[in-house]
Amino acid sequence: MDQQEEVGLPLDGNAAAGILRELFAFDVTAAEVTFGNCGIVAMVGETKLYGGVMGAIFRCARCDGIVMRLVRTRVGIWLDMRGSRLLFARTRSKWPNQDFTGPA
Repeated sequence: MDQQEEVGLPLDGNAAAGILRELFAFDVTAAEVTFGNCGIVAMVGETKLYGGVMGAIFRCARCDGIVMRLVRTRVGIWLDMRGSRLLFARTRSKWPNQDFTGPA
């Protein structure tokens, strides 16, 4: 298989749920990411995913900018999030009457 066949057409970011589950204790595909290139906020599952044997590249579905790079090696998983400004995952609050809604 040559490199072009390995990379193929993009999937959506939901296709990376399994590998992201190895890094995070929650479903990251349902988290919101703010893209560094265009500033759009969308769920990780809405990104375009290009992948191969060693990892994945997540791109913005709107501007095609790189949001995250993920590489799996023998020793671990590397996640480069330089293309994103913020990752937000909604959780159930453990604090009653919590009124904090996000960064200023």
